[in-house]
Amino acid sequence: MRWIELDGAVNVRDLGGLATDDGRATLGGRLLRGDNLQDLSAADVKLLVDDIGLTTVVDLRSPTEVKAEGPGPLTRVESVTHAYRSVLPEIGSATDVAAAALVSRRDEARSRYTDDVRVGYYLGYLEDRPEQVVAALRSIGQAPGAALVHCAAGKDRTGVVVALALRAVGVRPDAIVADYVATGERIEAILDRLRSSSTYADDINSRPNAVEDDKPRAQTMVAFLEQLDARYGGVLQWLSEHGFGPGDVEALRAKLVGPA
Repeated sequence: MRWIELDGAVNVRDLGGLATDDGRATLGGRLLRGDNLQDLSAADVKLLVDDIGLTTVVDLRSPTEVKAEGPGPLTRVESVTHAYRSVLPEIGSATDVAAAALVSRRDEARSRYTDDVRVGYYLGYLEDRPEQVVAALRSIGQAPGAALVHCAAGKDRTGVVVALALRAVGVRPDAIVADYVATGERIEAILDRLRSSSTYADDINSRPNAVEDDKPRAQTMVAFLEQLDARYGGVLQWLSEHGFGPGDVEALRAKLVGPA
């Protein structure tokens, strides 16, 4: 796992080197994933922008989160474009954690997939905000340099959007699952960071088993990828039905894997 060690974030990694179905691998320095970027140091910004070549941040947080947290260090870098693509239903002050505590959303998620409520949430991103999911993938494909996808923890919303992007360009399901569960290595540090923010602290502190509850599990991503195939005919079919055409797929593939 290609972790990017930063002062102000703990769940940032480069998604290069992931095996594809045709025996190739994703290119390094093209797609990054991460957690909340509010606390990046000047050295972090230099590493991401000057050394790695970051040009595009795809921010999956809700408008409420973005407003509450305020401008982060990367928003002050003129060469970095921010694309705000919230995949949560716009319900009150929903955040990545608070939304999961809403009874109505939990019930709806369970109705979507009874065996794993988190899979139900993930399917909800596709069904509730397909235009935002598609726009996020388009932002990745069109980024002139490296694109960094993030939310608050860099776990669920980021995990789904990244999984879709990777599967769309032919990354093997087992590689996607391995990347997804890697966040578990740093879940305690992730939650500790979020506890330092008034936006997320109450949500996390209200759950005594937050570390165990929030740790990503391989079977969750396996089930989500299986449901993509069973319900929608696969990621490419789902994308096509929501306006992400062959040209978009080719741009994403060229970005993440290179020309055929």
